[in-house]
Amino acid sequence: MAEGTEEKQMEAQGTPKIRSWLKSGLQSILPQIIAVFLAFLVGAAVLLATGHSPVDAYSAMLSGAFGDIFGIGQTFTQATPIIFTALAFSFASKCGLFNIGAEGQLIVGAFGAALVGISFSGLPAFVHIPMALLAGALAGGLWGFIPAILKTKLGAHEVITTMMLSYVATYLTSYMVNYPFKAPGWVAQTVPIAMSAQLPRILEPTQVSASIFFAVALAGLTHYTLQRTTFGYEVRATGLNLTAAENGGINVKREMILALVISGAIAGLGGAGEVLGVHRRFIDGFSPGYGWDGLAVALVGALHPVGVLLAAVLFGALRSGGMTMTRVTGVPLDIVVILQALVVLFVTAPMLIRYILRRGGHKG
Repeated sequence: MAEGTEEKQMEAQGTPKIRSWLKSGLQSILPQIIAVFLAFLVGAAVLLATGHSPVDAYSAMLSGAFGDIFGIGQTFTQATPIIFTALAFSFASKCGLFNIGAEGQLIVGAFGAALVGISFSGLPAFVHIPMALLAGALAGGLWGFIPAILKTKLGAHEVITTMMLSYVATYLTSYMVNYPFKAPGWVAQTVPIAMSAQLPRILEPTQVSASIFFAVALAGLTHYTLQRTTFGYEVRATGLNLTAAENGGINVKREMILALVISGAIAGLGGAGEVLGVHRRFIDGFSPGYGWDGLAVALVGALHPVGVLLAAVLFGALRSGGMTMTRVTGVPLDIVVILQALVVLFVTAPMLIRYILRRGGHKG
């Protein structure tokens, strides 16, 4: 009886914490929600100007994204890797680092997971899957470690190094699947990974896999780490004021290295999820730009895990619903790209204006 009472008390204490986390997240992204609404209003004006009905277009998009099991599956399939790359960008940004290399980190993570997936056979799934996921995280972390060392030791700016490393990752893995690891046939891809390395699909017949559970759990873990641990405090302190953090005894170079490595590992884990759960092999060019979308989603989500989850679903819906909109109404798919750009513009414009005003006031 006593044990049961204690469990109930722990559950009762945990529920308010979850509610508080969700409430704080929703409050922090309220301006972003308003900005998204305004972006869709401007998008409606663009549709009218090009001779299309906004009601028909948005109805088709909504139906394509959430109208049936297949649409929902496509939306969450598209949203899952974006959650990882957005969390990767958000984590690094809390340390004052602008990691725009999540695309490359996702790609090398996917290739690392694929190598483990095709190199072992006869392993039980509970061993093989964690091994492949860990390989993806390690590969992504290594891709984050390189710019971290270049920044802390040589002063190289992480924007340049992370962006350039994304191109290195793209062409390096392209070479690998066109030559050493190419499967028979004309498509640049590896052979399928072993069955024991495949993440289960959770919404048949769609490609949504258990990777989405990892993404949601990682969002909560990221928030907890940043807000409730000493390491998270040191990361945030470094990002808020580098000099003050250093004067306070924080090893800021160490925090920067760890932040970029963890950021890369998060993106790499997202790439592993794509290989193990969606494609079941590494395919050259499998990412349509999940890393770049992650940057936009992180900004739209106000760098908060709850906001990231909601914004990723929005972008996933735009991707999946946009195809239905084009097929049903004849609206060009470019309109979806315009909508994404408008969302980012409306969300980031106020932040940019505040930044300019602060800079102007400082100079004055």
